[in-house]
Amino acid sequence: MTPRLVLDAWAVLAFLQKEEPAASRVKQLLTDAEENNLQLFISIINLGEVIYRIGKVKGEVQAQETLDTIYLLPLQIVSADDENVFAAVRFKMQHPISYADAFAAALSERLEATLVTGDPELLNLKHQIQLEPLERY
Repeated sequence: MTPRLVLDAWAVLAFLQKEEPAASRVKQLLTDAEENNLQLFISIINLGEVIYRIGKVKGEVQAQETLDTIYLLPLQIVSADDENVFAAVRFKMQHPISYADAFAAALSERLEATLVTGDPELLNLKHQIQLEPLERY
């Protein structure tokens, strides 16, 4: 079975902003996904968070350009259907994490995938989901 990994907003922002060493690891994962060695996923909620943060700092034009670039990446975007929303709600009820982070955790659990993140709130879930911790300096 092809390994599955979920990227959260933290991981994608580190990649886009070239914050090492996290950016290099995410770039390697994208390369591996392009070569069909693994599958990469992101929740539409987490993608929305990425675009929001870019837009807030750099403006709407840069946010749209970033979104256009992300659409070209070997990254499967998972919609927020009822099942995903209520799985995220359960994570949010049980853990002190943001609502957006709950989508990343729930998607990782649902897909039996490893969540790639450097977010301290999510790293605290190491006993509930599979994690690959990232660092940026």
